[in-house]
Amino acid sequence: MAIASAIAVSFKQELLVGTHNFTNGANSFKLALYTSSANLGSGTTAYVTAGQSSGTNYTAGGNALTNVTPFATGTTAVCDFSDLTFSNVTVTARGCLIYNDTNSDKAVCSVDFGENKTSNAGDFTVVFPSPTATGAIIRLA
Repeated sequence: MAIASAIAVSFKQELLVGTHNFTNGANSFKLALYTSSANLGSGTTAYVTAGQSSGTNYTAGGNALTNVTPFATGTTAVCDFSDLTFSNVTVTARGCLIYNDTNSDKAVCSVDFGENKTSNAGDFTVVFPSPTATGAIIRLA
């Protein structure tokens, strides 16, 4: 079992048929936290419960992402989200899955945090990289 940072292959195909609309409010996207026992990567097609983190004040399925704002920078299209805070949680996560909560929980991408991250009755914050052509969490070049 492992978490690999990857854009889901199914997501790439689904973009071409208009399954996902990142315009703020058109589709709802969520981020769920996972332990090192999860199996997430480019082959993940939808949100799964197996390997999901659990703990005090963490809700299965994760939290909604906000400020979904696609735009172009040079020849690259990028998508940015506001940083996401899970408040007052006791939880451990090795990575996360971003998925489309509006359209059958279809996977967008998985992210490996590189090591376990833990919060003990505090805030667990996922900080997204700058929305640049080389750094955005979702970028199509």
